[in-house]
Amino acid sequence: MVHVCTIVPISLTVGANRIVPAVAIPHPLGDPSRTPEEEVQIRRKLVLKALKALGTEVHEQTVFAD
Repeated sequence: MVHVCTIVPISLTVGANRIVPAVAIPHPLGDPSRTPEEEVQIRRKLVLKALKALGTEVHEQTVFAD
């Protein structure tokens, strides 16, 4: 399982194994100030990062930053 979150320390506290940092608390998967095309790119990048995290074997909590 991959936890896409805006506050990584909380994810670490609850024991998530694979953590992908999101954009911001009010808009974790995007930025409404961006154009629709930029929003798609932001979301695509996060989903691809989450899929990569899901396919990565981990033995301890791992944060998949950039």
